Amino acid sequence: MLKINSTRIALLSAAAIGALTLTAVTAPVQAQDKMMKSEMSGEKTVMVGGAAMFPSKNIVQNAVNSKDHTTLVAAVKAAGLVDTLSSKGPFTVFAPTNAAFGKLPAGTVETLVKPESKATLTKILTYHVVPGKLNAADLTDGKKLTTVEGETLTVKLDGKKVWLIDAKGGKSAVTIADVNQSNGVIHVVDTVLMPAS
Repeated sequence: MLKINSTRIALLSAAAIGALTLTAVTAPVQAQDKMMKSEMSGEKTVMVGGAAMFPSKNIVQNAVNSKDHTTLVAAVKAAGLVDTLSSKGPFTVFAPTNAAFGKLPAGTVETLVKPESKATLTKILTYHVVPGKLNAADLTDGKKLTTVEGETLTVKLDGKKVWLIDAKGGKSAVTIADVNQSNGVIHVVDTVLMPAS
């Protein structure tokens, strides 16, 4: 009986080791395959919110894959801006993260996504969009950016850091720049920008 159990244990151990070896060998190959596919497409991707942002996809197609922008995507849908941000553009979008929306006073986001707040939400979101494609190199110190909403943002450079100053004097830092899209570019920002009214 002891011999059968030890033989069985040896077989199970061998099977377990074989499975672990197979997993160790195949896991890197799968990751390499994904990387090669991205390289084969010829696209230089940027990782945002744990997802590759593909230059061949539009702003909305990429944003929905970022786990750091679920609040922004929900707000864009609530404001009815999906079609606009999926259109040809080009647009420069300063995209606040979930953490940026989290800095707003408690209950603000919940109130903004209600149907009765659509006009206010649209005003805030379009304040984060500038017509045309502006890369980080275009964001020079003191530059005034006229937003789709109609008011301006001011660029402030502090060393290598790019800040945007909103109409109320609030500051938002660009944390990831030059995320190219088929219809423009996204710059990830750490604070929601607010128009004057």
